[in-house]
Amino acid sequence: MQEMSIKSSQFNIPGLGCSLTVLLSFWLLSAIGLGWLAKSVLILLVCLVTLPAIAFFVFRWWLKRNLVEDECPVCGYQFTGLNQTQMRCPSCSEPLLIEQGNFKRVTPPGTIDVQAVEVSAKQIEE
Repeated sequence: MQEMSIKSSQFNIPGLGCSLTVLLSFWLLSAIGLGWLAKSVLILLVCLVTLPAIAFFVFRWWLKRNLVEDECPVCGYQFTGLNQTQMRCPSCSEPLLIEQGNFKRVTPPGTIDVQAVEVSAKQIEE
């Protein structure tokens, strides 16, 4: 008959010792009146896990609101920029202002911006 020894009744669960040590430490701190310390550590660990996830979603929301994709009004090159900023077109180097989801040319005060219209020339015969 085989005897039940200590070695044959052991469980082999990885990570259980660490979890039990942490649980036992929290229980011991609570038992001696330092439960506030255990709760503080637990709150800190929860914040370390949740705050990066919340920051990721807040950054995506901010980027969705402020990222503008439009065409350069001068050369028609399509590129991306941040709203309420000023930048140059990567294709023609024209300074552009990004406002309300559109790219606008930056012109000095007093400059009149016109668009040329092509007119076909007819020869008049005399």
